[in-house]
Amino acid sequence: MEGRDLLAGAARAATYNMALQLCIRVMTFLLNGVVLRYISREMLGVVNVRLTLLYTTTLFIATESFDQACLSKIDRKDWRQVVNQMWLTFPMSILVCGLFGCIWMFVLERPDSESIPYYGVGVVCFCLNTVITTLARPHFIVGQCHLFSRLRVASVALSEFVRCVVAAFLVIYFPQWGLIGFSIAQVSCAVTYSVIYYATFYLMIKTEDTDSSFVFQSVRDFFPKILPNKSFVDWRLASLTGSFFKQSIFKQLLTEGEKYIMTVFGVLNFGDQGFYDIIDNTGVVFRELDDSLQYFFYPALLRGFPLQSQPPDSIDLVTSVLQHLLKTVTLIGCIIFVFGQSYAFLALDLYGGSLLSSGAGPLLLRWYCLYVLVLAVNGITECFYFAIMSKEEIDRYNHKMLIFSAILLVSSLFLTHLFGSVGFVLANCINMAFRILHSIYFIRNYYKGSGYRPLQGFLLSYSVLGALVTAYCTTRLSEVYFCCGYGNLYRLAHISVGGLCLLCVLVTIAFSERELIHFVRTQLWGRKIGKTA
Repeated sequence: MEGRDLLAGAARAATYNMALQLCIRVMTFLLNGVVLRYISREMLGVVNVRLTLLYTTTLFIATESFDQACLSKIDRKDWRQVVNQMWLTFPMSILVCGLFGCIWMFVLERPDSESIPYYGVGVVCFCLNTVITTLARPHFIVGQCHLFSRLRVASVALSEFVRCVVAAFLVIYFPQWGLIGFSIAQVSCAVTYSVIYYATFYLMIKTEDTDSSFVFQSVRDFFPKILPNKSFVDWRLASLTGSFFKQSIFKQLLTEGEKYIMTVFGVLNFGDQGFYDIIDNTGVVFRELDDSLQYFFYPALLRGFPLQSQPPDSIDLVTSVLQHLLKTVTLIGCIIFVFGQSYAFLALDLYGGSLLSSGAGPLLLRWYCLYVLVLAVNGITECFYFAIMSKEEIDRYNHKMLIFSAILLVSSLFLTHLFGSVGFVLANCINMAFRILHSIYFIRNYYKGSGYRPLQGFLLSYSVLGALVTAYCTTRLSEVYFCCGYGNLYRLAHISVGGLCLLCVLVTIAFSERELIHFVRTQLWGRKIGKTA
């Protein structure tokens, strides 16, 4: 696939993924708003933190290292071996679910059986969710590498929609079932997801909508098989998987660190955990940013090669994308931070009333807006770093991630003791700052001596900075005079002031960041896109 076609496909994939994550967050947002009226915050904490952490942990450990290895660009990659290797995630998921399921059942503190019944059923079903999902992992990797963007969007969006509808229905009409309703919803989600992948590729085969080089030529190709004159898997990818496996454990600890601390050390009760999860959902779109970008950076760059040995067209393309992505997320993050300070209380009050807007809720959301900024920047810089690293550099970086994990653990315990749930956000910001600095150091050295300056993407124009500062001051004054104890009319006035300030900021960006606007219009969306699934 040529560089510009790859860019167009990756841009489409990244955009679809961002839209998908936004859609999922909206669905989860609405689901939480509905079920909060029928269940306790403690129940929400058990489902959205304790059990969801079990699912994300088992799925990530069982699949992440395989995903990253099989997505890497290597010479003479045989897709039949890739399919065989991805099928190893199925037995891996069974082992991982068995281990962590026992920990969740017998080691961690169990919630009260009267207020939160059927906890054991929930553990089993959330583990089953992981196992069923891995059945479609080979299809997922094939689809991602061939930029079947809409397939991923459809599979995840429809399965999440099924989960939300089933959960809401069972919670409303069968509240006495406790965790059983959420468990059924999770299994329904996994089944829907896998069925969509199998059905899509089956229909592509039957309608002959694939060329002769495509890995799936028959249903038999969906499954692992012995290859004549070749090993079952590509040992180069298998070796990479081993290196990525160690990295994936540390990455999961860093990504979900605050939830592990909540779960293991019990620094927050289940009710406070449920409240924290509601706030945490606002940043998941940017947490998934590196998942979108790896499908561009990984195939575009030769792993382990210095800048001078990279194909010139590829490095020109990748550097331009890196610089403009850094500029984009910096702008978006600054906008979220600026407006989040003045609208955190109103947003929580409109969504959950005094249940969410009282106490530390608004302060937590305000600090979380800062976390969104560093989260997005780290997703881009680390994704580029991971795409370039050799196997030896990956192994060395695993030791550094151990240090980052220790920083997160110590800072979380200390800051949570001082500031409660806000301490988790501050600890994450500190951890992300260290990881960003490390990635920046690598990127700076990688481009040292060349004419490329991708890190200039962090620099905003003075006019944009001025517009952001003006918007911050204006909206803070608006909050003082209009929000939020003077009635709905004043609230509407406060929202109108924010909308006008946001419009002014966007207009300023359009006139001041012309290079960025030109790049988006001409390089990302100015090319015709070929047919995709």
